[in-house]
Amino acid sequence: MTRRCYLVTYDIADDKRRTQVYKNLHNWGNRIQYSVFLCDLTAGERVRVEGIMARLINHDEDQVLFVDLGPAADDDRGAIVAAIGKPFSPPETVLVV
Repeated sequence: MTRRCYLVTYDIADDKRRTQVYKNLHNWGNRIQYSVFLCDLTAGERVRVEGIMARLINHDEDQVLFVDLGPAADDDRGAIVAAIGKPFSPPETVLVV
């Protein structure tokens, strides 16, 4: 199973829906800014997350974007995200088996 790194960002009009989207994305990745997550996902997981998001949002008012950043590799996080201002610190990935 090959994992790819996705930048997932959302713009949700309603507070309740926004909270639901946040809580669900929190299960799949690391929040790096408000409404922005880094998620390492397999193709199947991406389809699953997209399905969850599709059920949670109002398709006329909200938007969720998935930006493919390429193969997932924790040691490359600093290379794929450039920061101006406060330095970007890659989130620590914790794997529970």
